[in-house]
Amino acid sequence: MDISEYNVIVMIMQAGIVAKCVLLLLLIMSIICWGIIIAKAVSYARVNNQGKNFRAEFEASSNLTQLYNDVVHYKETPLSAIYSAGYLEIQKSLGQQSVSGKGSGEKVLSEVGYRSLERVLDRTASEEVIRLERKINFLATTGNTAPFIGLFGTVWGVMDAFRVIGVKGSASISGVAPGISEALIATAAGLAAAIPAVIAYNTFVHKVKRYEKEIDAFILDFLILVEKNFKVEHNK
Repeated sequence: MDISEYNVIVMIMQAGIVAKCVLLLLLIMSIICWGIIIAKAVSYARVNNQGKNFRAEFEASSNLTQLYNDVVHYKETPLSAIYSAGYLEIQKSLGQQSVSGKGSGEKVLSEVGYRSLERVLDRTASEEVIRLERKINFLATTGNTAPFIGLFGTVWGVMDAFRVIGVKGSASISGVAPGISEALIATAAGLAAAIPAVIAYNTFVHKVKRYEKEIDAFILDFLILVEKNFKVEHNK
């Protein structure tokens, strides 16, 4: 038997229609996963860098309106979206009072307005976390299903190999090996698709959890800043 007959490409070309369909499905899943992995890696890098820069500007700024005008430069980070939503809610609650400036006791924010601000911040935070998590569930789906899809292709290939053995009436190694080798390619392809997907999913989930903590800390700091800048009325 010529060793070239055991070349992976040759074995794939010689595989049955079911095995080829399984391999094609795994290839499509793998391509989509790698697209998501690359896109998310770039996106999270931008989120991280812009988050640090926006946090630094937030802590250094004394003008809330100026900071609101600057959020256009930090579109990737959830912090800018949360700040924008909070600023607009404060503006709506204050009415004719100015939002900019610092520490004026004349600017009054009612308790209703303050509670509404908290709800807006929490809702925006939830929306931003959902945005950060978008598409990574496909990685988990691939990691969970790809090995089983590959196993299905292998089982089908083994069944086909034994069928051929039964027809030919020969169970020699030279007769069994090619069919078994072709069948096992599906399992290898399933693992090749699943392993990177699982690693990337776990990495991205860890990043999202870290961003959630940063978001919670930012919301707390934002509310503290509001209480410093405005007189918050509390109903007794």
